[in-house]
Amino acid sequence: MDTIPTSTTPRSTNRRLAALAVALCCAFASLEAQTRRPAPKRPAAPAPAPVIKTEPAMMTCPQVLGEGVRTKRQFCDVLIGRDPAGGILITLPPHAGTLTLTFDLHNRHTYSEELVRTGKAYSRYTATIGVLTLDNTLISRAIVQNEFRTQADLVDRISGGGGASGLKAVAPTGTEPVSILIPEETMQVSILGEKLSVVRPDNTDTFNATGRPMAIISNVMVEYKPPPPKPVRRPAARRPATPKK
Repeated sequence: MDTIPTSTTPRSTNRRLAALAVALCCAFASLEAQTRRPAPKRPAAPAPAPVIKTEPAMMTCPQVLGEGVRTKRQFCDVLIGRDPAGGILITLPPHAGTLTLTFDLHNRHTYSEELVRTGKAYSRYTATIGVLTLDNTLISRAIVQNEFRTQADLVDRISGGGGASGLKAVAPTGTEPVSILIPEETMQVSILGEKLSVVRPDNTDTFNATGRPMAIISNVMVEYKPPPPKPVRRPAARRPATPKK
């Protein structure tokens, strides 16, 4: 007896098609997952840059020259000396790492209108100063050298003179920007003059006598990184008192 083939019903055909569609979807999803590249990692945010502070230095000037008429700067005489306590004292703020001390160094000229008018005012100055700790350890030296011929060679005129002009005869000439690194443990430095050489048309003089004003500084600044704040210590909790028997 021959077997009659069973015909496929529409319902079974739909089931097979659905199963095939699900299998294809799974295959495509698996293939896509394998070929998909992982998203690149974002770089870590850079650490914040340390805060650098720049501010005028706390300075004690033993001999103030005065205020500039044009620049409004305070000018301070540098005295020749051997004892740091007698120099220009600069108190440094607390700082992490080295601190940078900056100032402008000038030569010291006594201005004469008559010498300028007659062409006899020429002078060449060379001033050497030192920056020291209070225990007399030399940190660095600085030198300013320039020539004076006319009033245009002056940095500024100083107010407070007794003449009709109201200007002092002494004035800064020449400018040498000075930048000195101060060690972390140093909290105070002194600026002292070492020697001054003056060349004029008729003679050359060298000065090194203690107490003589021989140069001028202005625009004294400090640049530093403040130390991290100290952790706040909380007071220990008090134990309750033991009741008396």
